[in-house]
Amino acid sequence: MEGDSGFITVQKVYYPLLCILGIPANLFTFYVICFRKCGMSNTAIIYLSCLAIVDTFYLVWVILLDLTLTFWQLQPFWHSHPACGIMGFLQYGSLYSSSWIVVVFTIERYLVLSSTSAKQHFSRAKVTRLTCVSIILVSHLASVPMGWINVVTPKNFTMEGKNVTLPWCHYRGHIYSTVLVWVTTFLSGGIPIILVIIFNSLIGHHLTRVRKMFTKEERRVMRGGSTKGMVRRTIFLLGTVSVTFVVLSLPRFVTYCILRTKYNHDWFDRNDYRIPINLISDLANMLQNLNSITNFLLYCMVSRRFRQELLHTLTCKSKARELGSFLTQTTMKVFSLVDHKTPPTRDPITVVLTNLKQTQ
Repeated sequence: MEGDSGFITVQKVYYPLLCILGIPANLFTFYVICFRKCGMSNTAIIYLSCLAIVDTFYLVWVILLDLTLTFWQLQPFWHSHPACGIMGFLQYGSLYSSSWIVVVFTIERYLVLSSTSAKQHFSRAKVTRLTCVSIILVSHLASVPMGWINVVTPKNFTMEGKNVTLPWCHYRGHIYSTVLVWVTTFLSGGIPIILVIIFNSLIGHHLTRVRKMFTKEERRVMRGGSTKGMVRRTIFLLGTVSVTFVVLSLPRFVTYCILRTKYNHDWFDRNDYRIPINLISDLANMLQNLNSITNFLLYCMVSRRFRQELLHTLTCKSKARELGSFLTQTTMKVFSLVDHKTPPTRDPITVVLTNLKQTQ
């Protein structure tokens, strides 16, 4: 059982570390994307900022309150009723939202590239906001049945040499739970993975076909355009996020399907890490949970503008002092111009404000 304790220790450190790094990183990503100019399109800003928020909720509901407390407390608060059912609803709502925002963003980029009418429709920020809100609402609506997938029953524990009976939140031993888990597995993993792979392949095919229609000189000229550059950066960023989503989510989907088919028995001990499938499944689960904090690192790696704005934000105090010094020097120069060149009949305040605006 030494391997068991070692792997449990790894998870005790891993999941709190995800929370410590992931929650601030996602919130900081939301700020940088929304309030700094990162060279992304308006629709990309909305999708990616929304993704950062739902990933933050996933970190709170799943990793912090569920997995972290499970490894550090004998009986977390959500083992009691009604927290047991509410946690299931919130966890799967955030999981659905995160997965389907990536899917819809991928489909939207393909439609914008392949259809002029779709580009005019989906390029509006109002439509994108409505789409994101709809995804989150439908995701949480679809997760309502998960509130009844668990049941609270009394269970005996040994604490400080004494036997105590405490409430325990666990899966219902019923066909309802089995069917619902299968549906959830495909809605949160299987179908999103397939759609992301299909539409990313279509995007790559479309860009390759369009590229062949122009000469090298035309492509060089087009590459210099700001609009074309923005589209290229957005597509590259989308592809990176999508591929990472597939790579980190696919092992969890495969191992979960194996557990729910070959090992779906009451006598099977899911906590026995001497069984290879338990160890592999939990490793795959750790990979999928890593997906909720990787977007910040991806943006830093693939977006030069994001890195620039990140550095500007981190050094905001020095930038503010430089801006204040610049404004002070500019104002002094303007007052000097007013004293020497302005006719007496003109209002000095108007001249200062006008010249300052032109200087900026």
